[in-house]
Amino acid sequence: MALDWGYGQTNGPKTWPECFPDAAGPRQSPIDINPVDLKTLNTNRKLQWKYVPENTDEVSNQGYGWKVQVNGEGSELTGGPLDGKYVLEQFHCHWGESNDRGSEHTINGETFAGELHLVHWNSTKYRTFADAAKYPDGLAVLGVFLQPGRKHPELEKVVAQLNRIEYKGENAKINVPLNPAQFLPSNSGYYTYHGSLTTPPCSECVIWIVFKEPIEVSHDQLMTFRTMKSYSREDNCPCDEYKGFVKKNFRPTLPLGQREVKECRQ
Repeated sequence: MALDWGYGQTNGPKTWPECFPDAAGPRQSPIDINPVDLKTLNTNRKLQWKYVPENTDEVSNQGYGWKVQVNGEGSELTGGPLDGKYVLEQFHCHWGESNDRGSEHTINGETFAGELHLVHWNSTKYRTFADAAKYPDGLAVLGVFLQPGRKHPELEKVVAQLNRIEYKGENAKINVPLNPAQFLPSNSGYYTYHGSLTTPPCSECVIWIVFKEPIEVSHDQLMTFRTMKSYSREDNCPCDEYKGFVKKNFRPTLPLGQREVKECRQ
């Protein structure tokens, strides 16, 4: 049962703590960010990143969405709220049934069509991604809001492969260089706080950096996300409310509690 989590009525986020105790913890993500009266992040170190486009490896259907695995060698995320160097492990996306909601984080209650997550791990302190995920400063995730608009050329390199990974467990090589830096909004400030993975096991190991400015993706790109199937080719279609399609894969916001969100105008 532990592996059978999802976003439906019977296996959705409310049920996750039964199998994943961390999901009931005090530092869970996502949250609603209220920009009023936020403290400013005091740092003289600008958030900086670099990626190797040729190291973007393959895209897979996880059953709850797509994920692009990256060879992190040569990648680097530093500065801002981070101590040390973080390297890129993977990126993935969350979306909803329609374009008016689908982001995990919200801004003063406002939702976006989707949210892209670039997941990095602290290679200065830890030896592997799995090791880093056990510690509060182990991972750093860049969150980017998606809003309907123009087709995003870099994201299209992922979208173009989705018809090859229609079913859970399938994967496809991305045979063209793909630069994750193209997903990051230029000159955008960001919000940062300590939180968790937004999917099981929901470990509280993430320094979140959520960009203020969204990027544009096309309606067709969002629609293609929703054509993915949540079951494997040899399995029967589940009789759930989504008829086996990944129509919605975002976790609702959770209480901020005693945590503090800081703002950086970068």
